[in-house]
Amino acid sequence: MDGDAGRDRLSRLRHTLRRRGIDALLVSQPDNRRYLSGYTAPDHGIQESAGFLLIPVAGSPLLLTDSRFTLQAEAEAPLFKVEMYRKGMLTLLEQLARKLDLRTLAFESDYFLHSVFLRLSALAKKRGLTLRPERGLVEQMRMIKDEHELDVLRQSTRLNETVFQSVYHTIEPGMTEREIALALELTMREMGAEGPSFDTIVAFGTNAARPHAVPTDRELRAGDLVLIDMGLVYRGYCSDMTRTFVAGKPDQTFIDRHRAVRQAMLAGIAAIRPGVTGAAVDRAARQVLIDAGYPVFGHGLGHGVGIAVHEEPRLSPRGTKQLRAGMVVTVEPGLYLADWGGIRLENMVIVTDQGCEVLNRDTTSLDL
Repeated sequence: MDGDAGRDRLSRLRHTLRRRGIDALLVSQPDNRRYLSGYTAPDHGIQESAGFLLIPVAGSPLLLTDSRFTLQAEAEAPLFKVEMYRKGMLTLLEQLARKLDLRTLAFESDYFLHSVFLRLSALAKKRGLTLRPERGLVEQMRMIKDEHELDVLRQSTRLNETVFQSVYHTIEPGMTEREIALALELTMREMGAEGPSFDTIVAFGTNAARPHAVPTDRELRAGDLVLIDMGLVYRGYCSDMTRTFVAGKPDQTFIDRHRAVRQAMLAGIAAIRPGVTGAAVDRAARQVLIDAGYPVFGHGLGHGVGIAVHEEPRLSPRGTKQLRAGMVVTVEPGLYLADWGGIRLENMVIVTDQGCEVLNRDTTSLDL
């Protein structure tokens, strides 16, 4: 993240805080932390934080962390003053609240342990500080990507496809789901990715009827269908793609079902434009499978992608948000039959002023 982008994000966030009567925001969610500061250290679970951002409406923004991360924080977050806590974050926060004369402190209620909240509440009572649980302040900003973010997302998608093709051409009967998943994740790192954006899904045959199948030691046999759902992180931004194909020559049943899913994906993509809701896009894709006499998929049609692989907005029956130019979403309808298997096809799409831009170029299994 360059300095201009960082300053712009902080300025927009502070404008929101002033408008809501908040003196400072305590940021604990790791993706929000990275988005605002450039600081990349991950949390090792919600109980072991790599740090917090304290962003007052005036003055220097602060990055609070411990001795394990101070050098990294100073290198990656030049717009932030790094403060190291030696006796715990809340002790340092109390000192800073007094120094900054804070009256109202907001925190991210979706990523805050109840036990920490109780201790923060005791501190607030002691200091006469008003706590404000907030949801989505930074996530709302993250939904609309700037041109730099969109360019990196294009690169992340292209790299994901390159990795897929590299491994796809090596797949043969006798390989296991686990072997292919490991090969994909190793190749990601070898080709320059930070790592996978989620645990890679590789599923053969009836295992593919599970939308979030976990790779097993099941061996691939000639004629098996293969579902691969994979994504990677490149320069901080995620990609996500699903392809389903057959190890060998597909039969007519697979071809017919695959075509139905592909038509559902295309219908969803065609419905994407500014002003429509996620629910409307979901409905357009779902209706194709309903009309073809197939059972509807239980998950939503898609989700936003950015620093996190799953973020707002959502393309689902409950997706009430209207799409806006600069949003990036997946379109991933599926057909799941327990005694046969599953087919899911997924592309990533940028919402544009005119409609949308499909990021994926890979057409493996899309041309049946």
